[in-house]
Amino acid sequence: QVQLVESGGGLVQAGGSLRLSCLDTGSDFSISALAWYRRAREKQRELVAEITVGGSTNYADSVKDRFTMTRDNAKNMVYLQMNNLKSEDTAVYYCASALMDFDYAWPSEYDYWGQGTQVTVSS
Repeated sequence: QVQLVESGGGLVQAGGSLRLSCLDTGSDFSISALAWYRRAREKQRELVAEITVGGSTNYADSVKDRFTMTRDNAKNMVYLQMNNLKSEDTAVYYCASALMDFDYAWPSEYDYWGQGTQVTVSS
C-alpha cells in the first residue's frame, strides 16, 4: 500500500523559509514521478512543482526562483525548499506520486496523495 507522509509545514513570516518533506512508502520510489500541490482556502488545488524519475523539474510560474524541489532515492524522500515566502503561499501542501515507465516523462495524473501539511505565511 502506497503511503505518502508530508512534514515540515508551519507558521513563518513573509520573507522566511520552510522545507517540506515527503516520505514515500509502499511504492517503487525509484520509478515514481513526484509532485507538490497546494490548495489555498476557497481556491482550487494547483501544481507547485514536480520532478521526474530522472530528476527533471517543473515549477509553477508563481514559485519559480523561490522554490526548489529535490528527491533522495536512497531515502524515498522528496523535498520542497521554499524561500522568500509570501502571504499568497499560504495553503495546505500535498505530496503526490505516480509510477512511470520512462525516466523523463511527466505523468498525466498523479495516483497517490498524502494528507497534506499546512503552511501559513504571515505578512
